[in-house]
Parts: sequence; C-alpha cells; structure tokens
Amino acid sequence: MKPANTLLSQTGTTIFTIMSALAVRHGAINLGQGFPDTEGPADIVHQAADALLDHRNQYPPLTGLPELREAVAAANKRFYGLDIDATSGVVVTSGATEAITACLMALINPGDEVVLIEPLYDTYLPVVKLLGGVARLVRLEPPAWELPREALAAAFGPKTKLLLLNSPMNPTGKVFTPEELGFIAGLLLKHDAYAVCDEVYEHLVFSGAKHIPLMTLPGMAERSLRIGSAGKTFSLTGWKVGYVSGPAALMGLVAKAHQNLTFTTAPNLQRAVAYGLAKPDEYFATLADELQLRRDLLDTGLKRLGFITLPAQGSYFITADFSALGFTGDDMEFCRMLPEQAGVAAIPVSAFYVETPPRHYVRFAFCKQPAVLEAALERLARWTAAKALTVSA
Repeated sequence: MKPANTLLSQTGTTIFTIMSALAVRHGAINLGQGFPDTEGPADIVHQAADALLDHRNQYPPLTGLPELREAVAAANKRFYGLDIDATSGVVVTSGATEAITACLMALINPGDEVVLIEPLYDTYLPVVKLLGGVARLVRLEPPAWELPREALAAAFGPKTKLLLLNSPMNPTGKVFTPEELGFIAGLLLKHDAYAVCDEVYEHLVFSGAKHIPLMTLPGMAERSLRIGSAGKTFSLTGWKVGYVSGPAALMGLVAKAHQNLTFTTAPNLQRAVAYGLAKPDEYFATLADELQLRRDLLDTGLKRLGFITLPAQGSYFITADFSALGFTGDDMEFCRMLPEQAGVAAIPVSAFYVETPPRHYVRFAFCKQPAVLEAALERLARWTAAKALTVSA
C-alpha cells in the first residue's frame, strides 16, 4: 500500500503517555502529566450543568457564543488594557492546542520560517512541519533559562514569518521579563514578523513575577495572536475551551482554520466559561495563591532530598536537577526507573528539546493535592534512603 503521512508515521508515542503508563503499571504517583487532581470552582461547574437544560444545545456560532467572546474581550481590557473587538477579534476554540494549530494555519505558507524557543511544548514543532514551515530553534538552557539574545537575533531572517512564544512557559516555569519581551518585539518589528503567543498559564504566576502579554508592547497589537485557556485558568482541563484574541485582519483567518478543525465548541461549557471570566478581581488576584503553596511544598521537599530545584515563576511545573543524587544515567533512564523503584512518575526535560538536550533534569507537576505531593515526597525519601544504604554497603 502507498505510505501514509510520513511525519505522523514517524512520530512515536508521546513521553506523557509513556510515563503515565509506567505510573499505572507500578502504582506510582503521577507527577508527570500536568492536570489538577481536584475539580474547578463549583459555581462554574454548576453553570455548565444548568446550561445543558436551557434548550440551547445545537451548533453555536463558529467563532463562539457572543457572551463568551464579550467576556474574553472584557478580560483582555480588565487585566491588560487591551482593546479587543468582541465580534471580530475573538475566536473560541476546542482547547488551546487547537487554538495554536489554528493560529499557525492562519499564518504559515510552505517554506515560511518559524522561530521556536526550546524547551518547547510537544505540539509546536509537528504542526509547523505539517504546514510546510521551517523551524528555527533557539535554546534556553538550565539553570537560568535566560533568553540568548544573540542566538535569537540570528534565527530571524528574510523568510521569518512568525515567532511562537510561550510565557509563562512549560516546562521551565519561566515568565519572560519586560526587557526580554522588548527585545523580542524589536526583532518582530525589524523583520516584519508575527507572534503567536501561548499564554495559557497567564493567571498562574508566583513569587512577585508579572505576566505581560507581548501584545501590549508598542507595535505588537496588529501582529500578535494571544491564546488563553479556560482549562488552565479554572482547573477544568477536560473541558477543552480555549480562545484566541487578535486583530480582525488575522482573526478572520484563524476563524477559517478553526472551521476546518473543529468548527465549534460545546455551548454549555462556553456559557460557563463566560461566567467564570466575569468573576470579581479578587478571584483572579488569589487564583495562584494555593498553587504557589503547593509549589513551595514540593520545592522544599525535593531540596531536602538532594534535588537541585530551579525557580518556577509560573505554570504547573518545577524543574529539578537529580545529578547530586548519584544516579549515573540520563534523564530518560531516571524517569523510567523512578516509577518502579520510587513509586513516583516525572517527565524528562530532554523530551522538550530536539537535539543534544540537557540530560539531568526532570519536570514534576505540583498541581496536585498537598496530601498527594506529601505522599510522593515520602516515597522519594524512602527511595533515596534505600539508595544511600545500598551505596554505603
């Protein structure tokens, strides 16, 4: 038979599936996949349940229900001072991953170059390649995750169509600084390029860090597409409700891409998310507080066990260096061993790089109940103690 799509045929099982399967096989606590183990706000869930019974369950408008588009536009104004037209400047998608794909479809022609920053979310590169784009990779390196300005500038050229920016960043927890964003904006203006901004963790920022959308910088509003996620903001990841905001000239193309992907999203979930986005400022001001406590719990515990943890300013994740534990293998071997021997699952950071990745860092998700994090730390403590006894013997 004739071969199917080459890129997809060569794409293996995701690292998240592999590590989750190992967690199940060994009864391990799964700190690999980034989803909360508790429900989101009860009032938002009730809104979704009630909306199922109001006789509006047929196809909603392609770009999203008016009340959700208005809520997204209002949130852009309330939190960032952005003026987004609710009618022509917002498209509701079936999750942020679809939003990313629709934005890239709207902008990329075969042969266009796309600047991507590693470590990167695993959807980015395959979609760029499927669309015929040419990836130009720029690396952030642990432990500082500093933006390599010279390398970034060198990645731009006459064929650069866009930069895909993830801030707050998965897996690093990095929140890009005003100075870094200013440098990026300057390159986009110099090369007349667009920005697709994955900002799904926009409200999950800690330690005094501040999320600043690239779209708010001078000259960026007309060349940026900004992606948000109700799943991340309200801890309702299974709902798969995302939204794109941007200038009307680009959003019309995003809508056409969305039409050819999923066309629309469940109307009752859209109405519930509209309700959630209209919650008082106090809700959003304290949204990250509990998550920060969980981050601190895991961070303190990992350090106590000998891990070297890296700063996590946002997102669900903390990166840890295991080199001081005496394990001689790489991060993939470490993560394959951990569920069986310690009863805890993590993700190797090398999975977020294309070539020659760092090899002694792992990503733990702290978006779990404190009791679960404490249990994971207890298991890791028993493992490190047993390992130390074996070495001393």
